[in-house]
Amino acid sequence: MNYEKIILKSGRERSLLNRHPWVFSGGVKQMPKAPNGSIVEVRTNADELLGYGFFAPNSQIMCRLFEFTSEPIEINANYWKNKITRAFEYRKQFINNDQTNIYRLIHAEGDFFPGIIIDIYNQAAVCQILVKGVELISQYVFEALNSLGFNHIYLKTKQSTQLLENVTDGNRWVNDAILPMPINAKEYNIQFNIDVEKGQKTGFFIDQRENRRMLGELSMGKTVLNTFSYSGGFSLSALKYGATWVDSVDSSKEAIELANQNVVLNGFLNHEGIAADCFEYLKQCQKTYDIIVLDPPAFAKHSRAVANASRGYQSLNKLGIEKVKPGGLIFTFSCSQHIDKDLFRKIVFSAAAECKRNVRIVRQLSQPDDHPINIYHPEGEYLKGLLLHVE
Repeated sequence: MNYEKIILKSGRERSLLNRHPWVFSGGVKQMPKAPNGSIVEVRTNADELLGYGFFAPNSQIMCRLFEFTSEPIEINANYWKNKITRAFEYRKQFINNDQTNIYRLIHAEGDFFPGIIIDIYNQAAVCQILVKGVELISQYVFEALNSLGFNHIYLKTKQSTQLLENVTDGNRWVNDAILPMPINAKEYNIQFNIDVEKGQKTGFFIDQRENRRMLGELSMGKTVLNTFSYSGGFSLSALKYGATWVDSVDSSKEAIELANQNVVLNGFLNHEGIAADCFEYLKQCQKTYDIIVLDPPAFAKHSRAVANASRGYQSLNKLGIEKVKPGGLIFTFSCSQHIDKDLFRKIVFSAAAECKRNVRIVRQLSQPDDHPINIYHPEGEYLKGLLLHVE
């Protein structure tokens, strides 16, 4: 098959030779005569083939490469099936389905498949399409998922994606294979009710699985505060491992109700769900805790927001350090892609220094094995965390 070509300016191929998958508009010498979402060849100024990607003429990232090759290949249904099957086989190394049937199957660039995220909840696959190019080959994706035994597929598209990337396929069950909500699924044998239709993200925050388990293993006999708790993931892990009391705080009443339901679902006690602004709760509460979880939503969704986001993270961490008991632990996170590990650590340092308490970093925390980081695409390492010990 013949594909239209993007020709790069001289010298602008270096990042692609290093397998970074993004072509920026400023590096393009000649654009293809192809519609948005088309699969195109990417070539050097000397007309050497570098690979294939999804074309996005109106985006600063004009092409996202899914295949690096110097030899022409045919990209067909089998190509996409093989890519998704390889990702599935990779997960089988790390995910024990007898204990956990909540995991990420495709992590965009981390699985060399930019423009799509696929999350698994028991028998359901939730696909989040991020670029037009994936929408145009989505039927191949659905067929590949069917071949792996996932016959219930929910397509979930963010409104911002529809506007910015011209993705027109909205939220729906594919082929009318509808599942009633909520879906019951498990993480390390903790049961969760998950609403993939109305829930945040694809229904759950899968990326904190291993950090939740770590917190649980440290929670025996402890009091725990879980801020920005959503459906109670950290809270349930603490309760499973013997926490004496857990408070879950979230500004959303619906999220707190969901957390309470999940606590009851698992037969746990010693829990209170509190619908409140997490900053205000930390400022006003008179209690102190053995363990505090600070896991806010992304404060910096673009580079221009970094300064304000940094102040927000510093304020939050200062409040957490003030409210943890002597000898206590804090799990603190940032999921803002524009706040890198070094900056986040400096922010937490500033908060600790302001509190004038001795603080040690026990562990560096990140995303789990099913959210792999393409070594050529460091932007994929979005989740940063620290486990702190506070004297």
